[in-house]
Amino acid sequence: MEDTPIEEGETNKDIEVAPALIAVHPTQKSVAVAVGSDLRVFDLHGVSAVALVDDTSVPFHKDSIRAIHYSADGKLFVSAGDDKVVKVWSTESWRCICTVPSEKRVSAVALSHDGLHVCFADKFGVVWVVDLDGFDGNQTLVNKKAAPLLAHYCSIITSLEVSPDGRFVVSADRDFKIRVTLFPKKPLDGAHEIQSFCLGHTEFVSCLAFVFTPDYPQGFLVSGSGDSTVRLWDISSGSLLDTYEVAEKAGLLESNGTGEECNPAITDLCTFPDGTLIAVATQRQVIKPSLHLQGILLLSCDLSTRTLSIAKVVSITGEAFIPTSIRTSSSAGLLWMVTGVSNMHGFDQPSLARVRVISGSEKCSLSSPEHEPTVLEDNEIPGGDKLLEKLQGSVSVEENVFLAAAEAVKTAMSNLLVKKQYSTEKREFRKRTEMIEKIKSDKLLALTALSKLIL
Repeated sequence: MEDTPIEEGETNKDIEVAPALIAVHPTQKSVAVAVGSDLRVFDLHGVSAVALVDDTSVPFHKDSIRAIHYSADGKLFVSAGDDKVVKVWSTESWRCICTVPSEKRVSAVALSHDGLHVCFADKFGVVWVVDLDGFDGNQTLVNKKAAPLLAHYCSIITSLEVSPDGRFVVSADRDFKIRVTLFPKKPLDGAHEIQSFCLGHTEFVSCLAFVFTPDYPQGFLVSGSGDSTVRLWDISSGSLLDTYEVAEKAGLLESNGTGEECNPAITDLCTFPDGTLIAVATQRQVIKPSLHLQGILLLSCDLSTRTLSIAKVVSITGEAFIPTSIRTSSSAGLLWMVTGVSNMHGFDQPSLARVRVISGSEKCSLSSPEHEPTVLEDNEIPGGDKLLEKLQGSVSVEENVFLAAAEAVKTAMSNLLVKKQYSTEKREFRKRTEMIEKIKSDKLLALTALSKLIL
């Protein structure tokens, strides 16, 4: 009997390629890009590059950053990744006020809406919480440790979000599941009450976001997946409200080189402030083998009818731009996008980041064709060349580097989200290791709960 082939990435010692990430301040006061271990921030109000200050015990990140997030009020910023540390930054001074160690590499982060708690997920599927009580201004918080909040044992958590009303923490994993958990009044005691599971995706869940309006303040959840669908959920019951088949309905069917068609994975999505529009990025965007679409999809979300529909396909021409991360702010109508990867071999710049911005997206709909989203030229982007110099590392990027980066992006996203294949012997070893880790985590949760009862 033949063993299952081992994935290529498991047989060599190459440094893992990490996709570039972007985050935008809620009022578009600043924008941040992470590529590899490098965190780059630009002050849009002051039109100047930001110099980060980190005098904590573990200064700056030493390995690839996998998650970045602003707090709801924009006062805090969190970064975390493969170096097993979570860093909390004050956005007033851009000083690191807290560095929290993690037992495993970190895959996702989120903040409570009151800004008092940071949640982060590790590669083993455990969500941890850090109490930021005592933060006031720019002072450093010392000796902060994480407590276990909940767990998807043995499954990597790919996305983490807190609901708009602050009542729930929602976690998605590589095993197609979305879990909705009540966010407890005392998070350090653990979250023990599951509200629902949102089940229906047939591949890894890659991204989560909430859509909400004044009429629906509790919000509805949208999710993207490797099955090439965007789904709308009622998290209180876990009910699937609508499914949008991106490849089929938007015409994005991909050839795998054998004449067969396969569906492009959803790599990221974000929602606009009015709650009626969702921006969607896919891993590879192909209409037919000879015609590539480089850009993003805009989906219309009608919360009154609980339905999703196509609004626009926004193409980015002239360069091989496949977004790895997309974000909007809560107060401006700009859609910020980045493509890029770290640890590229054979180039003078081993890390690449390219930033593009789309304006006018929030006004577009099928019923208003006169409102066409516009991909801004570099000199039209807020901050102009100064911003590009800071966030990209240089104002311009050569085309051959872009083409190499596009291939590296595909590899990075596949390694991040698609389950690796192992030999029978290695699978058995991993099962034993995971069981030991599960027992340790169970004991930690039990001891934490017991100590709280004793105290």
